[in-house]
Amino acid sequence: MAEKKNTYMVNKREDGKWQVKIIGSDRAIKLFSTKAEALDYTKTMAGNTEKGIVFKPSKGANKGKFTKAK
Repeated sequence: MAEKKNTYMVNKREDGKWQVKIIGSDRAIKLFSTKAEALDYTKTMAGNTEKGIVFKPSKGANKGKFTKAK
């Protein structure tokens, strides 16, 4: 995996919104209503800056585990 400071993280907040932030940061860069919107935004940002992307699923077998976004 890429260095933490060079990786965007997408995860669901307690209020139900999806946040995009850089791993290690306390504040979200941007909030979204859907996971798809958050991942689209993050893919665009990562493509422009050569950063990696991980997301933290809120449901299913991988709930709470970081997964590389494709």
